[in-house]
Amino acid sequence: MNRLILSVVALAACAAATRAHMVYVVPAKDGGAVTVVFSDSLEPDEKVKMDKVGGLKLLARVGGKDAPVEYTKGDHSFAAKLPKGASVAYGTAVYGLLTKSEKPTLLVYHPKAVLAGSDAKSATVGEAAALEVVPVSEAGKTRFRLLAKGKPVAGAEGTVVLPDGTKEKVTTDKEGFTIGFEKTGRYAAYLKLTESKAGEHDGKKYEEVRHYATLVADLGK
Repeated sequence: MNRLILSVVALAACAAATRAHMVYVVPAKDGGAVTVVFSDSLEPDEKVKMDKVGGLKLLARVGGKDAPVEYTKGDHSFAAKLPKGASVAYGTAVYGLLTKSEKPTLLVYHPKAVLAGSDAKSATVGEAAALEVVPVSEAGKTRFRLLAKGKPVAGAEGTVVLPDGTKEKVTTDKEGFTIGFEKTGRYAAYLKLTESKAGEHDGKKYEEVRHYATLVADLGK
């Protein structure tokens, strides 16, 4: 009986690990609009409302300059049109404190979408981004790089969702890169950075900040 209980617990833990909800900025095929979701996939989760990430600040980068993007709020997604020539849409959403954590933890999401036609340079926000994932394609493979204000982050763990839907757990190397991937199509990725930083949010104290940088990009086409 104990073995059975342990097996059930282990399966539940695995399921939770593979169904992590993230904030994703999902671009339309023509690059003229995006949909923002809080989901374990790139589709809106009809069981989850967007209230917790309603303070999202969204920007579009055009010609190296950022412009605020206004979006329409829905119950399970946000929708926004982008200015012509945008290479990246990115932002920050403060979720709030985690209630099921070993210590009081503030959770912050940094979603980003790279739009069609962008190269590694135009897909990089740099110092203006607190945390971002950048796709870097070389020699037929794409690696994902985690940058904090333009500087590489080593040892960050996360997941890359390949175009066929399979998921690969990754850890960044000393230069902030994941392993390389050969498939072409739409990728999604998220990487985590935990910061030992105390503070207060909405009148409640926290002892650390957990950041998740997410990316959606069509690569290799």
